[in-house]
Amino acid sequence: MKKLILTVGLGVLCLTGCNKSADTSTPKQSDNGGLTPIRVGYIGLTCEAPIFTAVEKGFFKEEGLDVSLVKCEWANYKDVLALGGYDVTHHLIMYFLKPIEQGLDVKFTGGIHRGCLRVQAGVKSSIHTIKDLKGKRIGVPGMGTPPFIFANRVLGANGIDAKTEVTWLVFPAGELGLALDKGEVDAVADSEPIGSMLVAQGKVRNIADQAADAPYKDEYCCAVIVNGKYLAKNPKASAAATRALLKAAKWVEANPAAAAKLSVEKKYLASTVEQNALSISKLRYVPSVSGAETAVRMASAEMKTAGMLSPSTDVDALAKRAFVHLDGVTDEWLNSLQVEKLADGQLKKTWIMREYAMNNLSDPFCSACLIPVK
Repeated sequence: MKKLILTVGLGVLCLTGCNKSADTSTPKQSDNGGLTPIRVGYIGLTCEAPIFTAVEKGFFKEEGLDVSLVKCEWANYKDVLALGGYDVTHHLIMYFLKPIEQGLDVKFTGGIHRGCLRVQAGVKSSIHTIKDLKGKRIGVPGMGTPPFIFANRVLGANGIDAKTEVTWLVFPAGELGLALDKGEVDAVADSEPIGSMLVAQGKVRNIADQAADAPYKDEYCCAVIVNGKYLAKNPKASAAATRALLKAAKWVEANPAAAAKLSVEKKYLASTVEQNALSISKLRYVPSVSGAETAVRMASAEMKTAGMLSPSTDVDALAKRAFVHLDGVTDEWLNSLQVEKLADGQLKKTWIMREYAMNNLSDPFCSACLIPVK
């Protein structure tokens, strides 16, 4: 048995990770045409395209909101939301379930997309299945991060004790491929766009793919999440923000290349338009209210099985506490919602062919390498 290795120092989390101070007071009417102010948190990730789209396409304004963005870091993202540093965001369900179990007052309100997490092994390794990871070293971007949690879930579902039967090693997300190259790890757990970049570079094969593998491929990994105190004081603004983000998700699904270009050119994240578009194309931005509610329950159950939630936790009770239905936010509304489809908003064939060629060079027998073109 190998011991659990933690290679990051523990520190006190504070609000300095975001560029605005905490304020849990009820927002006053803005001078901007009577719009209601709302603060939206973000990190600068590929999957946050709906946040950037909702700002740039005016979807928040259409809902009567005057939005301001609050740039945050991974390390204290949960804490800043809980303490009122921002009011709403969309983020990974698994990232918030343990804190909610422990009393964090935040609520999920609607599903944004599916499929952003991966467990990957080096292409030259003998690892082809999750069961092959027993006794191996797995690199992660941080203990408790969504890739770490997803890896724990799939290990537990395959009968592997993630606490004692694998070794965890922490590296900056951008250095996971280097750790594989240097032989410091046997496999990695990551999120987009890192996962796609490592495949394109010929370094890895997917062992567990949240976008393609059952039962995860239909599970919403990211959902709208609102500060509980803000929601209690501002239910209408919370519902309006949720609608703006869900509409933006639908727009991203219809226009992946345009969404990628918007994110890059407006400097919300550092990437190329081509790479960002290919990463977005692997995610399914098909927003759903019922889908998010189901995902909260499913993730809770598997996290409990993997030992990441308390053995005494009532999964159904946790799911009911974590998810809330808001006025005007329904699957019926989503199904009736129409968004534009831009002629230049789609992936270019040359991008798809180039990545397909790269994938086949790295692993000629990898049928999962094909890009799902929408």
